[in-house]
Formats: sequence, structure tokens, C-alpha cells
Amino acid sequence: MEKRKILITGASKGLGLAISKKLSGEYTLILHASKKESFTHIEPGSHLLCADFSDAEQVANFCKQLKKEHGDDLYAVINNAGVTYDKPLNFQPEREIDAMLNVNLRTPIMICKTAMKIFGLKNTGVIINISSVVGESGNAFQAVYAATKAGLAALSRSLAQEAAALNQEHTIRVLSVSPGFIETDMTATIPESIKDKYLNMIPAKRFGKVDDVADTIAFLVSDKASYINGTNIHINGGLI
Repeated sequence: MEKRKILITGASKGLGLAISKKLSGEYTLILHASKKESFTHIEPGSHLLCADFSDAEQVANFCKQLKKEHGDDLYAVINNAGVTYDKPLNFQPEREIDAMLNVNLRTPIMICKTAMKIFGLKNTGVIINISSVVGESGNAFQAVYAATKAGLAALSRSLAQEAAALNQEHTIRVLSVSPGFIETDMTATIPESIKDKYLNMIPAKRFGKVDDVADTIAFLVSDKASYINGTNIHINGGLI
């Protein structure tokens, strides 16, 4: 029996890399990065599908290739790729705004569109969109980033309802996951004073590890989570 295929975007580092390591072995992975050279580690037996998600034409070609090469046995999509440029909105260049909107929100929408077409033919499939705690709480100097992450949570809730309306078997699930303060390259550059502020707001009194998220994803994508749908799962140590 062939292993089910899972697409993981932004899989070359951080959360995406941790998720790919966690799912490797049980699934056949389709790993995305902007370019092949971005990968320092590739799980054995994985397929690479590279594209610059800030470029609409490359996104369109990515979706066509995904459907053509992997549509017959695609089981799940994990939309993890994202970028952030932290600064006050009144000083934010339009190119940075466009990059966050395109990579964080438009591209997942287009991938979800492709996945829903594939899953609709098979009456089964799972989509997990990686949102963020700031999509609900907001955060100074991350207005656009927070808006894109809130959009992913709303997208997931709406698509879950669409899947139920269009799929009589009710076996297509869509949900989102909102990590809190997770130790990655993206958070490594945050000043210690700000880290201390966040630490004091976390009842667990520690920052999250990438495996905290990867373990949750591994459960949510499995058949054991078949009744979890159309919701947003927080992984934040109780961040207040």
C-alpha cells in the first residue's frame, strides 16, 4: 500500500522542517521552498516542489504542477510558508506589504483552491493552515502580518463549511493552528527585553519548541483527529 502524500510549504527550515521530520516515514512528503538550494536537509523519499510565493505566476505554475504530479494521491496540505517585516505601518514600504499579503495569504488561498478541487474528486483530504497567536491578539509593528494570519484562520473556518456543503461524505477537513512564541530563526532576532516581556505573559514559563507544533500537526493530520474540523488550535503555553 502506497503512503499518503502530504504537501508542506516552507519546509526548508523552522516549523516546516520540524513538521517534515515528524511526518517522514508515515507519509510521502512534497516539500516546498523558494528554491532547491534553500534545503539543508531533505527527508528520504520526498518530492521537491519549489516556487517563489511572492510571484503570482510561479504560484499558478506551482498549483498546476501539484495537481498534475501529485493530484491522484494527495492526502493533506500544510500551508506553513510565511514572511514578516516588522515595523510601524506608516513606515512600511508597499513592497513589504505586498510580499506579506502574497506569501502569507494569497498563496495559501490558491493552494487551498487547488487542494479543494483534488479532494472534492476523492471525497477526502485535510488542509491545515498555519496562522499565529497575533492573528487574534494583534501585535504592534506586525499589523499586516497579523492581518494575514487572521485571514488564514477565517479562511479555514469558511472552507470547512464549504467542504461540508459540497461533500456529502463529510470527510474533507480544514482547520488552522496558531503557534505562540516559538523558538525559530524568525524569533531569534527579537531583543531580549521583548522576549522577557512575552515570557512573563506565558503561564508555561517557557517559549515553545518547533516540536511542540510538529507533534500537534502530526495528530491533527491523522485519522485520530477526524472530528476536529473548522477550528483554530492554539499552541502558546497559555499566552495571556
